[in-house]
Amino acid sequence: MSHQSGIQGATSLLKSFSDARAANSHIRLLKVAIDNEQLVAVHHATATKSWQDDYENSMIPCLNQAEPCYIFFRLDSKNANGYEWLFISWIPDDASVRQKMLYASTRATLKREFGGTYIKDELSGTVPSDLSMAGYKRHVQTAGAPAPLTNAEQELSDIKKSQTGVEIGVDTKHQTISGVGFPVSSEAQHAIKDLKSGKVNIVLFSLDLTKEVVNLEAARKGHLQDLSRIITKEQGRYALVSYPHSYEGDHFDSLVFIYSMPSSGCSIKERMLYSSCKNPLIHTIEAELGVVISKRIETDDPSEINEEYIRDQIHPKIHLHQPLFAKPKGPPSRGNKRIAKPE
Repeated sequence: MSHQSGIQGATSLLKSFSDARAANSHIRLLKVAIDNEQLVAVHHATATKSWQDDYENSMIPCLNQAEPCYIFFRLDSKNANGYEWLFISWIPDDASVRQKMLYASTRATLKREFGGTYIKDELSGTVPSDLSMAGYKRHVQTAGAPAPLTNAEQELSDIKKSQTGVEIGVDTKHQTISGVGFPVSSEAQHAIKDLKSGKVNIVLFSLDLTKEVVNLEAARKGHLQDLSRIITKEQGRYALVSYPHSYEGDHFDSLVFIYSMPSSGCSIKERMLYSSCKNPLIHTIEAELGVVISKRIETDDPSEINEEYIRDQIHPKIHLHQPLFAKPKGPPSRGNKRIAKPE
């Protein structure tokens, strides 16, 4: 099992991600580093030529020989969600052991916060030549053919293919927000806007698997303790929660997205559809409505969702300091030494 550092992206970084993923964005490269135990954007470059030319001109110059970083590099190709990206981990040989461990254990968190559906390929390097254009081409050549799909993966692939290329507009049966795996019903759209304006603080969504639409399940102003009761334990659900609170003297207006899917009892199709619609729905909420989701939570047991649980997820307890090495004790005493008296 992989170990996570608990470090999360700063609010400003999540906003940078949203800006970079926007359809009209000109950002080609976004460099991310760990600063004061949070992920922050430290550099960006705009697209000027083809992605190959921009890669050769901008990649190596933004690397520091002794400091790790992450880099998101936008390609010119697109998928159903928008432009595709490379996710690059730079952990140089000259970095300290602590930095190497910290960046390695934070990588999965950063990828999740950016959105895995946008990432076409991943690359890592310890010396600059690993991340040169020649190094990237070697990586592509050695990657080889994709591994065979499992039955579940094949079903998910078929579902995604069936969704690709479907045109959705205001003339469809349900008014929709563009870019969602399933169209979002007008009631659900209004509920999201009501949450943004403060009229409600909890919005619950469900998927209609027959009509292929994101429906509004509930919208209310209530306590976070209600979540464990209103989120069903029998089926998948999405929840959007506004959580203003104070922590260590600072005020936070956190927007939390919860994806709940029971560990058993649901069909493979339901699991795959909820999984494939999750990131497009998150992207639409952020990009189309101009809000930033500060925390994403996944659970198979909604009974654990309450205010304390959400607070701990937003402000995780980080234990980075290792205990000092204790010198092993010597063998037990054998008694006082005997001194031979001289004759």
